[in-house]
Amino acid sequence: MTEGPRLPGVQTDDNQEERIVCHVDADCFYASCERLREPKLDGEPVVVGMGYEHGDDIGAVATASYEAREFGVESAQAISSALERLPRRGPLEGDAGSDETDDGVHDDRSVEETGYYRSVDMDYYESVASEVREILHECAGVVREVSIDEAYLDVTDRTAWEVADGFGRHIKDRIRREVGITVSIGVAPTMSAAKIASDFDKPDGLTVVEPGDVQAFLAPLEVDLLHGVGPVTARALREMGLETAADVAAADPEPLVERFGERGRELYDRAHGDDDRRVTPKGEPKSFSRESAFAEPVEDPTQKYEQIETLAAAVADRARREGALYRTVGVKAVLPPYDVNTRERSLSGPVDDPDLVDRIAYDLFSEFESESVRKVGVRVANLEFAAADQADLDGWESRSPHATADDVSAGEEVSADEPGDARVTETNTKPDTEAESTSDEGRSTAERGQTSLTDF
Repeated sequence: MTEGPRLPGVQTDDNQEERIVCHVDADCFYASCERLREPKLDGEPVVVGMGYEHGDDIGAVATASYEAREFGVESAQAISSALERLPRRGPLEGDAGSDETDDGVHDDRSVEETGYYRSVDMDYYESVASEVREILHECAGVVREVSIDEAYLDVTDRTAWEVADGFGRHIKDRIRREVGITVSIGVAPTMSAAKIASDFDKPDGLTVVEPGDVQAFLAPLEVDLLHGVGPVTARALREMGLETAADVAAADPEPLVERFGERGRELYDRAHGDDDRRVTPKGEPKSFSRESAFAEPVEDPTQKYEQIETLAAAVADRARREGALYRTVGVKAVLPPYDVNTRERSLSGPVDDPDLVDRIAYDLFSEFESESVRKVGVRVANLEFAAADQADLDGWESRSPHATADDVSAGEEVSADEPGDARVTETNTKPDTEAESTSDEGRSTAERGQTSLTDF
């Protein structure tokens, strides 16, 4: 396991048997991102989703802030139902026409009974999530990214149980201070217990379950809260007379196996706090990227290009160390207040060429040379890890170090919807979004509080 920085004064026992696992879960992530963009939304009911624009009649809620949930708005709920429970509010206070809806329709309801609706903006959310991920990877040697808003960390080599509470708070404070959103963290010796613990005191929660306390922590919880139990399984357990985790733990495992197959044995084990899974990265990465935010928006081209060069070198070095070839090079430019722009270029074949990454990144970023920029990023994608011959791109060698994009024949501008998507575009790219019925950990979207949209 990769060694990393520890909190001051922390001593760890390399032979300790109990793992220290953190589950980090952003609170109402999409709504939190919208509040970063519009600070006046703080404390207001916010619903992020699709299908509520004028003329649309089909759509779903991606996430609802805790204030919106008080009105009965939930993730995966039809927008039409959400609007019945929480009508759409007009412009922010102080704006002209503040007593009208965004569609210009007068609404006589009081302000306290209406909320703000915002469209899903995955480019923006991914940009915020990348800042969180960077912190997580600095805080842990092993990170499993489950979705855009949650991850598991194995921090066994970074802290000790005696100070696990302080380490969890250290992660929370860094994310709040450097990114501007809140997360809830569960710390436990197993992945399943850590995940349950992160939900235990939301929002902005921190729950530590030490070794030896796991079963006692789980015992009073209703079966719905057991890891991997959705509404259908919970209903079936209750039909068997099992209401709590303690009931499941005390039950004869054979009827559970008969009813649920191998999952029955897993439920029995999890109710006892047994979970021998280790935190491992989730498959091979689709891309490598590095981003850097400026303290203040920057207009000086030299300063921006120097940062692009630094990030390009870091990304190319990461790909080489991981043994990856890449077919796509991209850049990101975030303009004030938070206008996310991405540009990518596909190559004729997989390569490992740091100089080429630098040149393409320079070319792509030239579009933003005169813009005020608050953050820049460089990305390589369409990765190949299997042994393969590198594509011959000798034609690039005859180009000047910083030729214009029009001189490029090896590839063309493509959108960033999905790696390898060949749709040509010159506009800001937005990934396709599709609400999923459940997370990959088995909870319903309503229970998670936010639907999981397709990764960028």
